[in-house]
Amino acid sequence: MKIIPAIDIIDGKCVRLSKGDYGTKKIYNENPLEVAKEFENFGIKYLHLVDLDGAKSKHIVNQKVLEAIAKETSLEIDFGGGLKTLEDIEIAFNSGAKQITIGSIAVQDPDFCFDLIEKYGPEKIMLGADCDNRKIKTSGWLEESSFDIIDFILKYQNKGIKNVICTDISKDGMLQGASDELYEEILEKTDIGLIASGGISDMKDLFKMKTIGCSGTIIGKAIYEGRINLQQLQNFIENA
Repeated sequence: MKIIPAIDIIDGKCVRLSKGDYGTKKIYNENPLEVAKEFENFGIKYLHLVDLDGAKSKHIVNQKVLEAIAKETSLEIDFGGGLKTLEDIEIAFNSGAKQITIGSIAVQDPDFCFDLIEKYGPEKIMLGADCDNRKIKTSGWLEESSFDIIDFILKYQNKGIKNVICTDISKDGMLQGASDELYEEILEKTDIGLIASGGISDMKDLFKMKTIGCSGTIIGKAIYEGRINLQQLQNFIENA
């Protein structure tokens, strides 16, 4: 199971939100590159980088942060937030993203996204399935769609998507544990690689995600609040 720390960016700074609420913003570091380098120093190979400004404004904003991290580290970066056009997606890839996550646009313009999967291949495109009460939410989690989480994933699985990042918004940033039952249902009803996101509060949650069968787990606030330290993550990776 891949260990994937998250860096969320607002105004070029490393922040975290609670339940996706921009009003709960807490700045953890003024320099995201510094954070990324520390992750790499502890044997971490992957990074989930989210342009929250981009998600809100519906176009890429913080590509310079992506570019700096890609140039100064060897982390494999999954980048998301505000990727609505082919131009923005090309900027993300040219700035160093190994993969991109399609979320809002996957709801709003599925045909465009099906073309992306065909153009770049499923190894480059990940589906972002962020939900609240099973309903997919978009635009930085500010808007709700009518899609049920399972139906949404299956729709894209049928078009070739192989990996999905699923965040239960009600758990995100709350440090109250992950959505075990939801993830178990997704793994039971789909054939997709599931990257769990939201609610991871300690190493027990991490081991639970591994037991469930997740292919990766994204960890955010638990690291920044000291609930999980980087040495623990390094030990987990080395013993996997």
